[in-house]
Amino acid sequence: MTVCLVHGNPETAAVWNRLAPLLDRGPVVRLSPPGFGAPVPPRFTATVEEYRRWPVTELERFGQPVHLVGHDWGGAHVVNVAMTRPEVVHSWVCDVIGLFDQDFRWPDRVQVWATPGAGEEAVAAMIDPPVTERAAALAKKGMHQDVALPVAEGQNAVMGERILRLYRDAAQPAMAELGRNLERAAARPGLSIIATEDSYASDEQRRRASARAGAEIAELDGLGHWWFTQDPQRGAATINGFWAGVGRE
Repeated sequence: MTVCLVHGNPETAAVWNRLAPLLDRGPVVRLSPPGFGAPVPPRFTATVEEYRRWPVTELERFGQPVHLVGHDWGGAHVVNVAMTRPEVVHSWVCDVIGLFDQDFRWPDRVQVWATPGAGEEAVAAMIDPPVTERAAALAKKGMHQDVALPVAEGQNAVMGERILRLYRDAAQPAMAELGRNLERAAARPGLSIIATEDSYASDEQRRRASARAGAEIAELDGLGHWWFTQDPQRGAATINGFWAGVGRE
C-alpha cells in the first residue's frame, strides 16, 4: 500500500530524507504542496481550502486508499483530507493536530506572517540570506543538519509568497471553524504524534484534539518540531508500529 508524505513550512520534500528509507510500507511517495518545492498551478491562491483540495486530487490518482503522513502544515492538510474525503485514506498521521483545537492561538512568530508589511519583512529576512545561512538557521531551530541544507536550497520567493497567503487565510477563527468537524477524522485510523519539545500548541490542546479525532497518541519525549529528522529511527518505529496495528488490508 502506498505511503504518501506531506511536508510543511518552510520546507521541501528533502525534509523526509532521514525518515523515508526506514518506513516499512511502500512505495513511499513524497507530495510537495504547491510553492513548497513544487510548481504553483495557474490561479492557485494558496488558501487553506485549496491546500485541502490539492492532496485529494493527488491521492485520487492512486486508485486506492493510502497511508497518509503529514508534518507541520502538511499535517493540517492531512487532517483536512481525513475530515472531508476519508475514502482516499487508509490511515493518517499528523504531528500538529492541536491546530484544530478551539482554544488554539497562533504563536506570535507566526502571527507576524499574517500581518501586512511585517509579514513581508519577516519572509524576506528568512529567504534572502545565502543558502548556508538559511540552513544554519533551520539547524539552530532543531532540523538535522543533513536535511537543513537541501531544504534551504528550495526556499525562494515563490515559497515566501505562499507562506504569506496561507497564514493570512488561516488566521483565527479559520482553524477553529475547521476544527468543528474534527470528529469526522475518526472515520479512518489516525495517529497523533506529540513531540514534547514542540511548543506550537499546548499539550492540553493536542491531547484534546487527538481524542476528538479518535486518534492514537504517540508521545516522543525530548524531541522537537522536526522530530523525524532528529531521531528518524524512533520516528519510523512509532509510525511502523501504528501501521502494524492498522493492518495491511
